[in-house]
Amino acid sequence: QVQLVESGGGLVQAGGSLRLSCATSASIFRINTMGWYRQAPGKQRELVALITTRGNTNYADSVKGRFTLSRDNAKNTVYLQMNSLKPEDTAVYYCTAGLLRWGQGTQVTVSS
Repeated sequence: QVQLVESGGGLVQAGGSLRLSCATSASIFRINTMGWYRQAPGKQRELVALITTRGNTNYADSVKGRFTLSRDNAKNTVYLQMNSLKPEDTAVYYCTAGLLRWGQGTQVTVSS
């Protein structure tokens, strides 16, 4: 049973933008901090950004000022707007709910 449904990955040139979405059920969404991690080939999974149920956000230093995480409580969805993308942002991006539930991942590839 898929609990977190991700979308929005793809291929983009450096300097471009993408928006990732992660939808889930209301019962999961309303009580959990939501967010994104990513994993590049040969590297460990790392934090990208998190957002609490109150809307407080936390970003990795590497994405501050370029990525924006938001949550739509009416749609039980979080959005990761990624601007000024760099080749080093290339990774599989995973949505998480409370760090206990994980999506299947969506590939983001940034070409130079």
